[in-house]
Amino acid sequence: MVDPAQAESVTIGARPLTEADVVAVARYAVPVLLAPEAVAALAAGRAAVDRLSSSPFPAYGISTGFGALATRHIPAAQRTDLQRSLIRSHAAGSGPEVETEVVRALMLLRLATLATGRTGVRPETARTLAALLNAGITPVVPEYGSLGCSGDLAPLSHVALALMGEGDVRTTDCGDGEGDGTGTLRPAAQALAQAGITPLVLAEKEGLALINGTDGMLGMLALACHDLERLLATADLTAAMSVEGLLGTDRVFAADLQALRPHPGAVASAAHLRSLLAGSAIVASHRGPDDTRVQDAYSLRCAPQVNGAARDTLAHARQVAGHELDSAIDNPVVLPDGRVESNGNFHGAPLAYVLDFLAIVVADVASMSERRTDRFLDVARNHGLPAFLAADPGVDSGHMIAQYTAAGIVSELKRLATPASVDSIPSSAMQEDHVSMGWSAARKLRRALDGLTRVLAIELLTAGRGLDLRAPLAPAPATAAALRELRRHVAGPGPDRQLSREIDAAVALVRDGRALAAADDAARRTALAPDPGDGGS
Repeated sequence: MVDPAQAESVTIGARPLTEADVVAVARYAVPVLLAPEAVAALAAGRAAVDRLSSSPFPAYGISTGFGALATRHIPAAQRTDLQRSLIRSHAAGSGPEVETEVVRALMLLRLATLATGRTGVRPETARTLAALLNAGITPVVPEYGSLGCSGDLAPLSHVALALMGEGDVRTTDCGDGEGDGTGTLRPAAQALAQAGITPLVLAEKEGLALINGTDGMLGMLALACHDLERLLATADLTAAMSVEGLLGTDRVFAADLQALRPHPGAVASAAHLRSLLAGSAIVASHRGPDDTRVQDAYSLRCAPQVNGAARDTLAHARQVAGHELDSAIDNPVVLPDGRVESNGNFHGAPLAYVLDFLAIVVADVASMSERRTDRFLDVARNHGLPAFLAADPGVDSGHMIAQYTAAGIVSELKRLATPASVDSIPSSAMQEDHVSMGWSAARKLRRALDGLTRVLAIELLTAGRGLDLRAPLAPAPATAAALRELRRHVAGPGPDRQLSREIDAAVALVRDGRALAAADDAARRTALAPDPGDGGS
């Protein structure tokens, strides 16, 4: 995958957006450009709306009210008021602010749908939304308000409010690469004036077109998929370090064993584990007949089956996200032949389901990681290591309470794995009588990913100490590289210290991928090194 942080710009309208495009604009403030094809499509779609606007026959969202109020015909003189009132009334969110990167993602995705010409907005409306993105102006969007049907109405309404020069925004320097920074809070009118952006006066259908989409939940899905790929690879790394530190075997990861049950994710995870453990003196030290253990515990032996199933679920989620990224979500939509038709494409069920699936995956991967951490601390199961990996057990408690922290997070992740998509609360006078709750599924997935990051960091910290305590036996080059990266920030075994700071340092190494990158680079070098038994040829 292309590194999103290295993208120079993202062009809207020439092709469907990708996950990397979303991450680039949302997290790294990469600028956006409207393709000429998009401008032409916008003009064509707008012409269809203008024709319907002058027709005596009612057209939903153009000359009628909305939702359960769609039976009322709105005279032409009141249609600007109609669109403005729609945005003001629907900007009804409450609660803490949504993260900057999430708001930028939903802005980008709404812009991509507008650029298809299927929504009927004017080119200047799309240009204004692009201008906000490029100026680093992020509308303040409260966390609560979306039922995921019709799309993310309340969150998108807060964005549309800013386009009108109303509400509050955060302003950041788009060149600083801080896609999740808080920025300076200021009135939208002031920020737009400072950036030289003229607030929009919405024309027929434009209010509806700006808010009737799945962009919030899709944006969070794309960001989650990007982050989860790295976390699952990191789960392989921490599992490999635990296998070594707990004197486990690497034989169960053999390719011929995996071929007997060839799930793609498990095959990939096992291959990654083999590469991470290649050349381990610790593993080699107990391969002989003196080791009477027949099998390792499931949390060691079955790591590729769990991490692999998680990969396969991620692949399915990415397929769903890809379909959605190639979609034009609005109601009604302008079809290529000029018809404007109502539809149900705004329903968030496809996204809600996979967002819930991923929360289940995250909870299970974290649960297995915490079990490996716990094994290190128990003298009945850690094969000769001190109790709780303490320097002086009894005086020192070692990593005892770090495991409590991991266990508490895993318990929370199990609660977050309860699906949101099975809960539907009817709304809009029973017109919207089945909703997806996809926004809620996405919000809890973001919290779950943070929890998984922390659980893996605690395993990294604990397994690293376990490897140090196996000296003079040396770990594999790959796991040794991860351990060296950890030791740049966290001291090795010794008397008790404040653990929260060390956990936070390990969290940073997991979150930004430094520990994984160090290990994978070393694994590649090991794979390319000549076999010492072949004479260097």
